[in-house]
Amino acid sequence: MRDLGRRLAALLRAGDLVLLSGPLGAGKTTLTQGLGDGLQVRGPITSPTFVIARVHPSLAGGPALVHADAYRLGGLDELDDLDLDLQDAITVVEWGGGIAEGLSDDRLEIVIERSETDERTVTLTGVGARWATLGDQPI
Repeated sequence: MRDLGRRLAALLRAGDLVLLSGPLGAGKTTLTQGLGDGLQVRGPITSPTFVIARVHPSLAGGPALVHADAYRLGGLDELDDLDLDLQDAITVVEWGGGIAEGLSDDRLEIVIERSETDERTVTLTGVGARWATLGDQPI
């Protein structure tokens, strides 16, 4: 997951929204740690479950990484109340399905599934014009 996150980081830019879905222990935070590595942001990147959102500033002059967890939020209004810097940062929302889609018309949705043998299947779905050519890019 971490290596995939590093590779995905090369595709991301300020203003991007990434929604991560998957069961507990699937690797959502590990993938985000890889994104942080690739984006060269200040860490450590840990699960934001109890703080709801963390901002990781860039160490390389790029956009910050905002890492949020929508698990305990009741809806888009509560997520919007966090006043996330969506235009200037790369925003990753764990458990964002059904809540965070309203933050942007363009987003990358990542679903991580874990099998009984602990193998992971990752599905990437680009939504909106920003991600129209996702299938054309090697990851």
